[in-house]
Amino acid sequence: MPKTTVPLLKEPQQKKKSSRKLAGILFLLVLILLCVLFFRSSISKISEISFEGNTYLSDQELLDISGLKVGAPFFGTSGSKIESKLSGIKSIQEVRVDKSFPGKVRVEIQEYPVVAYELTADGQLNGLLANGTRVNLDNGTMPIEKPILTGWSPDDPNLPKLCGTLANIPDALTTEISEITPSPTVSYPDRIKMYTRSKFEVISAVSVLAEKAEYMNMIMDSQDPGILTLLDADTYVPYETSEDEPDGENDTTHK
Repeated sequence: MPKTTVPLLKEPQQKKKSSRKLAGILFLLVLILLCVLFFRSSISKISEISFEGNTYLSDQELLDISGLKVGAPFFGTSGSKIESKLSGIKSIQEVRVDKSFPGKVRVEIQEYPVVAYELTADGQLNGLLANGTRVNLDNGTMPIEKPILTGWSPDDPNLPKLCGTLANIPDALTTEISEITPSPTVSYPDRIKMYTRSKFEVISAVSVLAEKAEYMNMIMDSQDPGILTLLDADTYVPYETSEDEPDGENDTTHK
């Protein structure tokens, strides 16, 4: 009698699928529970905030502007958003936020440098930054190597340009300048007068000062005090000569 082959029956899969589904649900619940516990714990909060490089604004002022606060969620805001908020402060040139887990936020600030000073009507001293921003100097001290700007209107459009120029010419030259006043003419609306510590009187314009700086420095290093004009044509007249000669005559001419 021939043998009959009985096909093997597959085991039912429903039980296995149900077990896997239950395990997946349990894993998800545990994960949710851990997330809840984590975000409610102190380890997920900001525990330390530090600012470096700020001179003109206090830490509290920077905290208010940035929105940072100890105890706030560490992952509640990104470093780029904090940088964007602080970059809106006129005295800040660059800002970098470094977040390190757990809970530490360090903010590095680079401010625009002071390029000049001005005395207010009530005798207070303001600093003028490289972008033309005015800042209060609480200590009332003034480094001697920065010029004083006098006679400038707060809304003079040439003032920020002058500050930018002063930031880009050699420190040795700005150290020598003691005072800068506006002296506009029809031909040169941005004309200025500068007085140096070595007794020179320099007539120039904001728009050409940067390119004339080297020649200005050369004359002051090699000549006696006098009147130096740095415009389309450069002229130099020593004081003893300028008192005796008509206007327009000079000892040195440079074009």
